[in-house]
Amino acid sequence: MHEMVKGANVGLATLSEDVGSVVVSLGWSSTTGEGDADVSVLLLDGDGKVRSDVDFCFYNNPVAGNGSVQLLGKTPTADGSEDRISFDLDAVPQDIEKVVVAASRYAGSRFGELDDLRLTLADSAGDSLVRFAVEGADEVSAVIFGELYRRSGEWKFRAVGQGYASGLAGLATDYGVDIDDDAEQEEPEAEAPEPDTAEQPAATGQDGPEPPARVPAQSRSADPVTGSVPEPPAAPQEPAASGLADPAPVPKPARRPRTAKKKVTLPRTAKKSLADNDTWRSARLFPVSALKSDRERETRATSVVLSVMAQVPEFGRRLTAGFGAPAGRMETFTEVTLPHGESPRRPDGVVRVERAGKLWTALVETKTNGNALKPDQVQAYMDIAARRGYEAVITLSNDVALEGSPLVDVRIDRRRKHKVALWHLSWAEVVHQAQMLIRHEGVGNAAHAWLLQELLQYLQHENSGCHGFQNMGAAWVPVRRGIDEETLCQGDARALEVIENWERLVRQVCLRLGGELGQKVLPVQRARRGSDPGARRTELADRLCEQGRLNAEIRIEGTPGVLAITADLRTGKLRTSIEVPAEETGYPLTRAKRLVRRLAEAPADLHIETLVDGQGPGPRGTLERLRPEPADLLPKDGAQITGFRLSLFKGMGNGRGSAETGFIRSVDEAVDRFHAQVVTHVEAPAV
Repeated sequence: MHEMVKGANVGLATLSEDVGSVVVSLGWSSTTGEGDADVSVLLLDGDGKVRSDVDFCFYNNPVAGNGSVQLLGKTPTADGSEDRISFDLDAVPQDIEKVVVAASRYAGSRFGELDDLRLTLADSAGDSLVRFAVEGADEVSAVIFGELYRRSGEWKFRAVGQGYASGLAGLATDYGVDIDDDAEQEEPEAEAPEPDTAEQPAATGQDGPEPPARVPAQSRSADPVTGSVPEPPAAPQEPAASGLADPAPVPKPARRPRTAKKKVTLPRTAKKSLADNDTWRSARLFPVSALKSDRERETRATSVVLSVMAQVPEFGRRLTAGFGAPAGRMETFTEVTLPHGESPRRPDGVVRVERAGKLWTALVETKTNGNALKPDQVQAYMDIAARRGYEAVITLSNDVALEGSPLVDVRIDRRRKHKVALWHLSWAEVVHQAQMLIRHEGVGNAAHAWLLQELLQYLQHENSGCHGFQNMGAAWVPVRRGIDEETLCQGDARALEVIENWERLVRQVCLRLGGELGQKVLPVQRARRGSDPGARRTELADRLCEQGRLNAEIRIEGTPGVLAITADLRTGKLRTSIEVPAEETGYPLTRAKRLVRRLAEAPADLHIETLVDGQGPGPRGTLERLRPEPADLLPKDGAQITGFRLSLFKGMGNGRGSAETGFIRSVDEAVDRFHAQVVTHVEAPAV
């Protein structure tokens, strides 16, 4: 990988042949787990300015340049998380000469509060080509990490590392974007009108009514590929009366981008069903009742997902952009027969994207329920793809891939000039992306929204086999027994298996909760940059053997503090907690009373602990006992209150699966209850 310093530049074609599409990742770490930033991209013409405000790609406008630039969101890494951006360089409009990649912070935060600022650039095969560590950005709230620019018909990258004290709004304004607001202000997103029932029928099934998809009003009849919106036809003018000409209509000014983050408005409840009773089941586009075998589930699931990817461009692009696919016309196929020695192979599916006469092709291998990917199958598809000049193999299963711990080991023939990338998607990720589009961000038209709704109905049905990670593995029961009997020793490989599956479960919890809330939810990693994922997991496994506890933290966007999850395998208890900083104004008793009022609707068994300066624990008690006596939260010695820790406890499931008595189900329920009944009240202002 090419290490760069500030001001250096390099031609991408000198580093790899697969640079028609690249992925740029911006990363940082935070000792508290709470620090974060938002990425943005500006497409500039020969004058160094945006052609119009649509060339400003950021969280309120995640796709730009006719789909050639797309924000892919955050991805967990071994030492934190990275924000990824997909660039289809072959599709960038010809009058764009430079693409600026930046990141910004809000609410008075500065980049000096984050550690290890870095940029990496990978080619379409997933190989990292460039790395640039940004330094000296302590007192700024926006940073230009780097820029891609054309030179003699080829793309080059320059490491910039320039800071902006004026934040995202100041940076964007310098490049010609007409910002409509103060970046510190927030404006709620307008709620879309309820869809016409003739266009968007209310869906009610045996599980109750489903909320209709929200299709943003501004989407009108957006182009399904580019997302561009045509202007409405001019209204016919009335003839002038009495020989007097009507004044010329004043055109509405173009809507300017707002850097204030949109507040998500959840869809309205569906209209009342016309069914006589709850036993009437709504007709579904993708039925699941007839599925009787895993082979049938795999075939149906592959066909359902690939067909929706091809028919809903936003969804198909969202799933494939991070794999190096260009922004173009997508077609998908199932059960394709391909020659392979004496026995032809039939991958579950094929994804093909065409852009400007060039093809990008990926073979798809699918598994449902608890079926694991087979290394020999995946190896065969990698060999076929290499021989036929295909770009990728995508595996899709309920398992969750971890960095440094591949789901299947494949052999790569380095002698081949053509490189094939191996990518993995979990069914939980597919559901998450569909939820984000249909429930929070909106899609191009009502038909696309309905297709995504039907897809979600199918994937979330109990018989689909697409429920995500659902098994803690064969080592779960022996490890629990060993901890209970104090016979589990450090270095036991079974403890490492449990740690890896715990990490998978936590990542799936983040995907599920983020899809439901429409917010970024990520696991917190406090490891240092560059730390080995295997060594970190081995250390956690030894700690599990010693302490008998599994620990995790997740960060929910817009929430004060991080949500901590602790599974105590000795006591069989799950603890969910969050540390809330104390308010800076008011007397100590006033702060305690405000907190108790804010938690008026929280469960009575909520534990509250006062955090004070120093190492000793502060006063604590249940909310039921503290409601009449908030003063019991005050330290007797008058120590300075720094915050409060709020905790709920729940019995832990025993089984390794997701049944009602299973461990996975108990973790899901504990996180959902804590967020709904505690975290949401902490966010609300005191009455």
